[in-house]
Amino acid sequence: MIDGATVIDFHGHVGRWEYLGMLDNPSPMLRAMNAVGIDRACVFNIFHPDGTRANDCTAAFVAKHPDRFIGFAYVSPLISERMVPELDRAIDTLGFSAIKIYPTYTPYRLNHPAWHPVYQFAHERELTIISHTSSQPNTTEPKYLGDAAALFPNAKFVAAHAGNTEPGRRQAIQACRNHPNFVVETCSTFRTPGVIEELVAEVGADRILYGSDMPLIDCRSQIGKIITADIGDDAKHMILGENAKRLLRLNSMDSAY
Repeated sequence: MIDGATVIDFHGHVGRWEYLGMLDNPSPMLRAMNAVGIDRACVFNIFHPDGTRANDCTAAFVAKHPDRFIGFAYVSPLISERMVPELDRAIDTLGFSAIKIYPTYTPYRLNHPAWHPVYQFAHERELTIISHTSSQPNTTEPKYLGDAAALFPNAKFVAAHAGNTEPGRRQAIQACRNHPNFVVETCSTFRTPGVIEELVAEVGADRILYGSDMPLIDCRSQIGKIITADIGDDAKHMILGENAKRLLRLNSMDSAY
């Protein structure tokens, strides 16, 4: 691990994807986090389109270890009339720090007006939104999230998986270059050696967040590609936690380990 680094995992799940072997048991998650010095992990539940049940599940999970987990709000345009009231509740009452969206479960591209109430909410409150991005299905292409970033400049847009494989990764890189409020996050099952170095060279370390997809993917293997990357320690510090602290307004946070 990098001495003195605060480490925040920006991508974690609450809920169960049993056919993929994903179980949200905090004990093994915390053991893995402790093994590699991850201070806190951001978590969200994407399995209930009404948002309310998903966010209640996340709140209950975070409440067990509030010093280690950070809750993100989830809403879906499939129940459009509930999106903004649920965001109000999740941010103001449950105390969540950012917003997660998952276009894979919808027919709407990320630049579709169905998402605009979420983006407007984040724009008005200067919040961060993280979205799944990939080349397939085409609703999730990073270029569409870049379109949203242009329209809602006070919100911060995070492309989870940095677009995954090509051409999604190239789209994510281009969106970072085009929009100062666009950031990429590193978790993926499709990473190849050298991708972290590529991202740093293309968009800068200040525009990259470490994420693991825990517990779907082991956070220990996902952090390895950051700490062993051929980049400087300052860049590693930014990716591992400093950028997340800035986006989530956690700048007073001290490392727990």
